Amino acid sequence: MVINKGSLMVLFAGIAWGLSGVSGQYLMSHGVEVNLLTSLRLMISGTVLCVMAFMTQKEKMLRVLASPNILLNIFMFSILGLLMNQYTYMNAIKHTNAGTATVLQYLSPVLIMSVVAINEKRMPSVAEGLSIIFAILGTAVIATHGQLGSLAITPEGLVWGLISAITATLYVLMPARLIEKWGSLVVIGLAMIFSGSLFTVIVRPWRYHMDLTTGNSIALFGLIAIGTIFAYTFFLKGASLVGPVKGTLLAAVEPVASVLFAVVLLSEFFYPMDLIGMFFIMMAVLLISLRDFILLRRQKRLQDLS
Repeated sequence: MVINKGSLMVLFAGIAWGLSGVSGQYLMSHGVEVNLLTSLRLMISGTVLCVMAFMTQKEKMLRVLASPNILLNIFMFSILGLLMNQYTYMNAIKHTNAGTATVLQYLSPVLIMSVVAINEKRMPSVAEGLSIIFAILGTAVIATHGQLGSLAITPEGLVWGLISAITATLYVLMPARLIEKWGSLVVIGLAMIFSGSLFTVIVRPWRYHMDLTTGNSIALFGLIAIGTIFAYTFFLKGASLVGPVKGTLLAAVEPVASVLFAVVLLSEFFYPMDLIGMFFIMMAVLLISLRDFILLRRQKRLQDLS
């Protein structure tokens, strides 16, 4: 029963993340600037997550705040991982659409796997090799629709999408030790505050105008409240119940949800070649996730037998 509850929470989190991208696309299509959206998302979400962390993990939060070295590490992650990922992802949406941008960002598990294989000085396994092939093939199909002499999406959209995949890789790898010791809520909450504060000072978002129409207000709520605060807290709780490997596997519903929301809510049109490319990239992600899940199950069985 607990496992089922955790699985549902992770699935809802993935769907909520899918909604956040579509909400961002709606706002940008109605004249809201990327700089303003990024600043609002980081500052509001970071404040809420920090309050939650202080209420539930007060001792950890105080110990982190008292350590300049830890704060410096979180600050570095907040800029190179969190801020860069948020900014590049929103720009990828601006130049393509939420579904395409989300799928391109999901190349990050393949990049992470490649980095791990290089660090361990080993060749990729069969599953890893296939995932790399699927990822490259999927990206090529989305970018060219099979016509290698031309691009089917804007060059800016492709570049921002690929950079968002790289920054998503940094977003996962950089804080791994920090999160293991201090917890996700503390680390991510503070990172959002740090990156949001710096970004706000640099871009001065108050220069930008946003009409708070009914549609914009709902989309802003979807981006920040549902797509960030709700999604993140539900994922953390759900992953704690089902385990991080299964949690990551279930959260892969995000790009599927993003595509469906884009079609239903924004009347976005995807060509068959777009869907084929997305399928290849999702196969790459699922191959890695299923491999990790199977390895984890085998380890548990061996532990039970010993």
